[in-house]
Amino acid sequence: MWRGSGEPADSFYAVRPECSDVTKTRFKIKAGRTLSVRRWHAAFSPDGCLDISQTLGRIQRGGVHPSIRGEVWEFLLGCFDPRSSFDEREQQRQQRRVQYLRWKEECREMDSHVGSGRIITAPIITEDGEPIKDPLVLLEANPDQALESTAMCTEAERNYVIFDKKIIQWKLTLHQIGLDVLRTDRTLVFYEKQENLSKLWDILAVYAWIDKDVGYCQGMSDLCSPMIILLEDEADAFWCFERLMRRLRGNFRCTETSVGVENQLQSLASITRVLYPKLHQHLETLGGGDYLFAFRMFMVLFKRELSFGDSLYLWEMMWALEYDPGIFSMYEEPGFTGVKNVGSKGKTKSIRHFGKYERANLKNGAKHSEAPLPISVFLVASVLKDKSTKLLQEARGLDDVVKILNDVNGNLDAKKACSGALKLHRKYLKKAKKT
Repeated sequence: MWRGSGEPADSFYAVRPECSDVTKTRFKIKAGRTLSVRRWHAAFSPDGCLDISQTLGRIQRGGVHPSIRGEVWEFLLGCFDPRSSFDEREQQRQQRRVQYLRWKEECREMDSHVGSGRIITAPIITEDGEPIKDPLVLLEANPDQALESTAMCTEAERNYVIFDKKIIQWKLTLHQIGLDVLRTDRTLVFYEKQENLSKLWDILAVYAWIDKDVGYCQGMSDLCSPMIILLEDEADAFWCFERLMRRLRGNFRCTETSVGVENQLQSLASITRVLYPKLHQHLETLGGGDYLFAFRMFMVLFKRELSFGDSLYLWEMMWALEYDPGIFSMYEEPGFTGVKNVGSKGKTKSIRHFGKYERANLKNGAKHSEAPLPISVFLVASVLKDKSTKLLQEARGLDDVVKILNDVNGNLDAKKACSGALKLHRKYLKKAKKT
């Protein structure tokens, strides 16, 4: 149901009363700008095809009404092809739900906590596969609600030594997932319910098993949490998170020699060097030429720099700006063996079906470069630009850089940041063309 123009989105994401210092959301629902329920429904043809170009324009101008956010995000993240019909999507949804339940059952057979409504918060296995029979359970309970002890294993699990290295690795991550789940968005009333905490834990546990190359890393709970809140069905939330991870999983891939997000940090350094050489030189002098101070912004997409409502607003604007209609056909089959371009049905896509950021890349030929830069790199660059005067005048060491950038926390304007990112992107493409 449409609520009044100018109403803040906070009313949709209730904060626990005792959390009085939580940053208020700047995002306002604006009639004529925000994608409304009526506009969303009107964008579909009688058989269910979505006019994606009209929808993207509206999201880029004013975000999505919170009551339809979940279903809109499924399209933005490539869960569904806009050209599919209602019936085709329902069939896909049911198939995916069955697939998720299969994977979840597979995980439950390896560890009985999965799907039990409980979560693990302490190690239950050694690195040699030996079960820890009486694990010390570390619980970080809500102040007003003690969480029940969660390290309850079946008798078989207590005595069974595991030799499969993949299962050992997976089971070793389960308690870390539990600890992170208890820290994620804990100011929200939604996570006062144990069932919602366990739903988040289950999805992350299943994902860690399915994507064995990446497994589970800190930060994933921040990315998954909104999916649980926006999509009622656990399987639907899983698939939305899985599609988001296809974009971001490179950030979480670490080897002995490199961190996954390193490519974006290097791109940020290149952009700053080209557009703001003085600032780049100053940061290098301070020992910050690797730009590691921006690590968190990339890993959790500014979620810690914004209120909960504003982070959702920023994400959907980013996805609308970056939207590529080939996203669905690229990732049709579940699995993690890399991009699979299987083509797409229908006519060649018009440039208007691409997001504004992608259109700029196409026009400038950047889409054909080896690794098109994600808009997040320009978002971080726009934050640095806004803070450049302060950084140049006041930063005398890396601690000062971190402190100045931490002032952004809770004060970042999502709409302004996106506009700034688009301007920097245009400026960078012009300079890149000249050189």
